[in-house]
Amino acid sequence: MALTQRLELRQGQALVMTPQLQQAIKLLQMSNLELSAFVEQELEKNPLLERDEAAPREDASKEEAIAGADAALTLREDAPPADASRDLDTDYENVYAEDSAADRAAPPSNDQGPSSYANTRGGRFDDEDAMSLESTLARATNLHDHLSEQLHVACTDPRDRLIGAYLIDLIDEAGYLTGGITMAAQHLVVPESVVERVLTTIQSFDPTGVGARSLSECLALQLKEKNRFDPAMAAVIGNLELLAKRDAAQLMRVAQVSAEDLADMIAEIKQLNPKPGLKFGAEPVQPVVPDVFVRENSAGGFQVELNSDTLPRVLVNTRYYAQTLQRGKDAKTYLSDCLNTANWLVKSLDQRARTILKVSTEIVRQQDGFFVNGVTHLRPLNLRVIAEAISMHESTVSRVTANKYMATPRGTFELKYFFTSSIASSEGGETHSSEAVRYHIRELIEGEKPSAILSDDRIVEILRKTGIDIARRTVAKYREAMRIPSSVERRRMKQEMGLPEGVAAP
Repeated sequence: MALTQRLELRQGQALVMTPQLQQAIKLLQMSNLELSAFVEQELEKNPLLERDEAAPREDASKEEAIAGADAALTLREDAPPADASRDLDTDYENVYAEDSAADRAAPPSNDQGPSSYANTRGGRFDDEDAMSLESTLARATNLHDHLSEQLHVACTDPRDRLIGAYLIDLIDEAGYLTGGITMAAQHLVVPESVVERVLTTIQSFDPTGVGARSLSECLALQLKEKNRFDPAMAAVIGNLELLAKRDAAQLMRVAQVSAEDLADMIAEIKQLNPKPGLKFGAEPVQPVVPDVFVRENSAGGFQVELNSDTLPRVLVNTRYYAQTLQRGKDAKTYLSDCLNTANWLVKSLDQRARTILKVSTEIVRQQDGFFVNGVTHLRPLNLRVIAEAISMHESTVSRVTANKYMATPRGTFELKYFFTSSIASSEGGETHSSEAVRYHIRELIEGEKPSAILSDDRIVEILRKTGIDIARRTVAKYREAMRIPSSVERRRMKQEMGLPEGVAAP
């Protein structure tokens, strides 16, 4: 068959991922913190966007308040907006440069007003030399800086400082040395004895236990500082696997101590810090801010509302757009792109808020038993059920439920918490939620008697009598996921501690 060139005309349909559509998809799966940061960036780049500082009207109806809290657009003045549906030719990074042509052409200001500060050269501070508030703020000392400060005091030899700096770089955030002595010696081309000596010096730094290569060494360093690392304690520290198994009989034989002495030693070990480095440079815990509120209403149902505090409110300044249209072709093209972008951003924010509200309302409707009676009445639920109920695609529901939280009378939960797999019923009736089954397993274990510890097989029998058809390996998987020890370990723990009935072992 001969190869020839020819021209064909074909017609088809395809989904074009324009930058605006990509932005809408990206906004949908953002958390409220990520959304606020993104809107702040857009406010800096787009001269037509403004932050709406006005409070919502008190006389607005509840429906208007909810819709108005959706980061909705409010157009100023009466200039007609441009067509928001026009596609952008390129991405935001290519549309908006770091500075405009007008900024580059403008001469530097030389005014010496009362707010100008003179530097040592007699002029104003340059941008690089300007004293900003951020430059005066203090930051928390991390573990690396804390150890480096002690290294400069403890080591005067430049070679030891170099080795110590290398070893400090190998210490993780928990305070453990991640690399071996041999590897460090080969990399630095020094004898292992020298690296070992410098490591011993680092292990004497604060916090005690830092620079250890194992948990046993970390605990031993802390006990040595307290002068409590005797041969019996060394035997216990050297057999931490027996301590983890709570094999008291074997530990007493290894350490050659009585049961009372062993109990005192274990109590002392519990007071030690297995991760001494975590108290330095810890990231501040970000509180969970709910995106949706669920409240009981007077009719006995539940009312779903958006958290307006987490929704950015922006305005489009069309007066400025109308005033600057006559400044040339380049300015008109730039401002038209800015207006299209602003309109699309506000439309995306509004659609995002409405979609979150719609998905959350359907979740509350599907899981009404949970809100009334608790986790035992949580139903099996997947993305397809919600998507079909609200006429959306599963991927859209998945993006909406990512990083979103719902504040309910029973606590604050991530939206994905309400989506659980199903477990068949032994009686052929309605299926059970896996989360509810896990709750049943925890209740059974917490209520077991020390003299009658429930095995996994026994738990299976009890659950099947209540109508839950579950396999033993599934019970074991759920138990391990909840960090509950096996029946053998729970029996040993409760016998050693003498726990009364109904008290769970730690």
